[in-house]
Amino acid sequence: MAVGKEIRSQITSIKNTQKITKAMEMVAASKMRKAQDRMEASRPYAEQIRTVIGHLRMANPDKRVALLQERPDIKRVGYIVISTDRGLCGGLNANMFRMMLGEIREWQSKDVEVDLCVMGRKARQFFRRINVNIVAAVTDLGDVPHVRDLIGTIQVMLDSFSEKTVDRVFIVYNSFVNTMSQKPTVRTLMPVETPDADELQAQWDYIYEPDAAELLPGVLARYIESQVYRAAVENVACEMAARMVAMKSATDNAGKLIDGLQLAYNKARQAAITQELSEIVGGAAAV
Repeated sequence: MAVGKEIRSQITSIKNTQKITKAMEMVAASKMRKAQDRMEASRPYAEQIRTVIGHLRMANPDKRVALLQERPDIKRVGYIVISTDRGLCGGLNANMFRMMLGEIREWQSKDVEVDLCVMGRKARQFFRRINVNIVAAVTDLGDVPHVRDLIGTIQVMLDSFSEKTVDRVFIVYNSFVNTMSQKPTVRTLMPVETPDADELQAQWDYIYEPDAAELLPGVLARYIESQVYRAAVENVACEMAARMVAMKSATDNAGKLIDGLQLAYNKARQAAITQELSEIVGGAAAV
């Protein structure tokens, strides 16, 4: 019964794989809850400082700094792209990269150069294969990103924007909608966007100590860091949710394969037994 042995070997192999995918599903589910907690904890500060920056943009023009100024003539743009370090998370990275390629082609069609700062091994591997300038890269951020690991990449874009070598900076990441849905998102990072006018007062300003020129660049740098950190922790939550769903799908598919192979094995075994009985009866009749 060579066919039966081959099918049994396939069933054993798929069962081993199913155990692995089930374990990965459970680990991802556990990590997803912690990642969601970090994501929700990062939101209040990020939203509040965004409102503060919106007020600053509406304040006295002589107190504004470079990060608040629009540049009508755009020659070069920069993207901070946040991806995962590991795979096995469905189409999470692929969907974001597909959107990024559309963005890059659109700028290139306008003769605008594109610089990339990539965070995550998958983004670095992908964008190295296409004709785009990668100015900074950081990998192995882990399941718990820290601001100190992001500062170097952020500073590259801050310096480029301050020196006017880059006219606009965007951040690209996966936004967490729910466990089953994650959405690729592009947001303008510099110049700083103003929140909806309904959220802001018509006239607003702050009292600065020591003075606005000295204080505002630091505040704006903290704002940029908070937005990138929030995007990084949100991307981790998306990664865990996508991996959990992908591994559950893989586990279910393995079960279906096992059922199909088990049925094929039973049929092959039944056919072999029937053939042996036929041979015995035929031999007895010949005698």
